[in-house]
Amino acid sequence: MKHLKNNDNAAYAILKNMRTSPSKANIVLEMIRGKKASEAINILKFSQRAIAKDISKVLHSAISNAENNHQLDIDILKVSEAYCGKGMVMKRWRPRAKGRAGRINKFFTNVTIKVAEEQKERKLEE
Repeated sequence: MKHLKNNDNAAYAILKNMRTSPSKANIVLEMIRGKKASEAINILKFSQRAIAKDISKVLHSAISNAENNHQLDIDILKVSEAYCGKGMVMKRWRPRAKGRAGRINKFFTNVTIKVAEEQKERKLEE
């Protein structure tokens, strides 16, 4: 996992080459996108999906980066971005009829989670 610096009130964590397809990872990431960090941890903890455990590790890393590297308050952190992209593809072959070979693709995913402090909007009183 890797840490990137973007602005003052946000922190990243990136996991490269997670052994699942991007479509499966995106289903889990949709569940936590825009949620508070503590709520997202609970959602991942009780998720039935197998990759929720790996995504939980990335989220914990992003929260730790925010706390230790940017001195952000972890109580008001929110998952501002959670997305995944294509990683490498392992190509495997399976024997098929008449001496042919059938290709099997095993997809990998790059997961990025960005946490930021929740901005409280100030109401203008007239």
